[in-house]
Amino acid sequence: MSHHGQIYTLYTISVHHCMTQTTFEVDREFLFIGRTFEEYLSLFGLDRTDLTDRPILDCPGGPSSFTAVASALGTEVMAVDPMYEHTLETLEAEYRDAIDRNVSQLREKRDLFVWDYYDSVEIRRRYLRAAAERFLTDFARHPGRYVAAGLPDLPFADDTFELTLSGNLLFVYDDRLDREFHEAAARELLRVTAGEVRVFPLASLDRTRSAFVDDLVETLRDEGVAARFESVDYEFQPGATEVLVLSDPLSGR
Repeated sequence: MSHHGQIYTLYTISVHHCMTQTTFEVDREFLFIGRTFEEYLSLFGLDRTDLTDRPILDCPGGPSSFTAVASALGTEVMAVDPMYEHTLETLEAEYRDAIDRNVSQLREKRDLFVWDYYDSVEIRRRYLRAAAERFLTDFARHPGRYVAAGLPDLPFADDTFELTLSGNLLFVYDDRLDREFHEAAARELLRVTAGEVRVFPLASLDRTRSAFVDDLVETLRDEGVAARFESVDYEFQPGATEVLVLSDPLSGR
């Protein structure tokens, strides 16, 4: 399941134990799972006032409920994901299977994650189902909010959005997505965004800060892009408690 030049939203996580540390590896198969509106606010370091009167892009969106809920609150939101090319029936089958498989993995590897936010694997499942079901309802009623496309090529004009949220793709899979892809993706997100681009998390699957983070930030700063790191009140992958905030002072001019 792949598209040329495009990346699916989330991946199957398998965990292998070494003698001195735990590392993560990603299988070839992609999992179509997402987050709720409330989770988005936490992991991107936002509150509802940050969403007022500003067009927002969720990239990649997956079966997250952010677009549906934010739109209901009066915010102009658009989500992008290659999976959106599929039918409603296919998306429902994908997310149901993905949640079952993801939860099964979490039960086996529960001790490798931080559970302060969710408390238990079963509560995590409820979040996944709530997000996907709200997404599916909104996808059926408002298909124009969901665009079938993927990084690093987005079908939007320059400075279309004031805020772009990009979760669980960049930096997480730095063993599969190379430095070139990360830079191209970041530049594309900045191109379509007149305000801020927020990226979370900054840790790769080995639970350490991705080596691409500081290198990419340095490259972008040298070109005049403003970049800062903000702490967020969310942690699931151990130590992943920062969001990267990017903005191009020249955008919108």
